[in-house]
Amino acid sequence: MKILIIEDQEQLAKLIKKGLKQEGYAADYLTDGESGEKRAVLHNEDYDLIILDLVLPKKGGLEICQNLRRMNIQTPILILTAKDGTQSRVSLLDAGADDYLVKPFEFKELLARIRAITRRPKKNLPEELSVDNLTLNPVTRKVIRGGKEINLTLKEFRVLEYLMRHYDEAVSREDIVCNLWDFDFDSMSNVLDVFINKIREKVDKDHPKKLIKTVRGIGYKLVNT
Repeated sequence: MKILIIEDQEQLAKLIKKGLKQEGYAADYLTDGESGEKRAVLHNEDYDLIILDLVLPKKGGLEICQNLRRMNIQTPILILTAKDGTQSRVSLLDAGADDYLVKPFEFKELLARIRAITRRPKKNLPEELSVDNLTLNPVTRKVIRGGKEINLTLKEFRVLEYLMRHYDEAVSREDIVCNLWDFDFDSMSNVLDVFINKIREKVDKDHPKKLIKTVRGIGYKLVNT
């Protein structure tokens, strides 16, 4: 999962990004409203969630939220605000926000809000993903194949989850990188290939049926043949 943070307090933005990274999420941040809105518009398909501060230089969060919804960009939006009260909440929700969080907040509450929002998928996807005898539970972060639990790092888990959510599709390296790493990631590096090899070692090595396939010239595919 990849998250865009639009927050003018850079220290807070960095802390949120760091915390999200420790939870296995990829995150980018921008510190003014104009550049944040531009990125949200141009790259909305790259992000699963936008964390949007209400008070920003150059353009405010409420206006950004309204503009995105006016352009039919449906990426979930979580607003960060210092304001509380019924009228403020109504204004944010009416503008198209999916949820809001009043500053100051505890990071664990932010994570809970993120989990709640992202459990509302665009498509009706099962909570537990299954391909052949491989199952993955996004909530408990458990991966089991043939009755045996597989221990994956957070990033390995996210890569496998992405492949399973796109089961039987040839997924490009660029799509995986765009969804699971931030925009500072060097797309020319072999880091993704290293992760895929590690996942194969854990998921496929001890099984005659290999589920993770390389699609030459494109990327990878999870198959059941």
